[in-house]
Amino acid sequence: MQRTSFKNMECPAARALECVGEWWSILILRDAFHGLSRFDEFQSSLGIAPNILTRRLKHLTQNGLLERRMYNSRPQRYEYVLTDKGRDFFPVLVAMLEWGNKHLSPEGVSVQLADRHTGDLLVPVLMDRHRLSPITADNVVLQPGPAASESMRERAAQTQSRWSPGASIPDKEHP
Repeated sequence: MQRTSFKNMECPAARALECVGEWWSILILRDAFHGLSRFDEFQSSLGIAPNILTRRLKHLTQNGLLERRMYNSRPQRYEYVLTDKGRDFFPVLVAMLEWGNKHLSPEGVSVQLADRHTGDLLVPVLMDRHRLSPITADNVVLQPGPAASESMRERAAQTQSRWSPGASIPDKEHP
């Protein structure tokens, strides 16, 4: 089966999926945030086959999330370090961790975030920078940006017409 490419889609979420790749890439980035940078470290941490790890590291490097740097010349050995673009992926990982703890941990929380200096537990919330208010599915609507195509503008208009101000997204109990 041929894999579909999302790189030319107008949706930024689809483009992000194309850039990051798949679950191995996300786990590699997670480990990079924990200080891992060498091939053998990633392989040991993830239990991933070398050929798959090679492809994922190449993909993340080509897409600008990791930078490949030589750390030993004889024999040649490389490390993979986060770029600015890669570091900007951190909030996505935090959101996934929080969602996983909330919905996929019936045995209890096994990993949580804490302040590096105080050890105080942190509760992540996606916030608007200007209003300092939480961003939720109940209080936002997608709208076309300056570069939106006509079809994107039409899609946004259809979406906005479904949600009147103050309406919340339907749930299982109130379809």
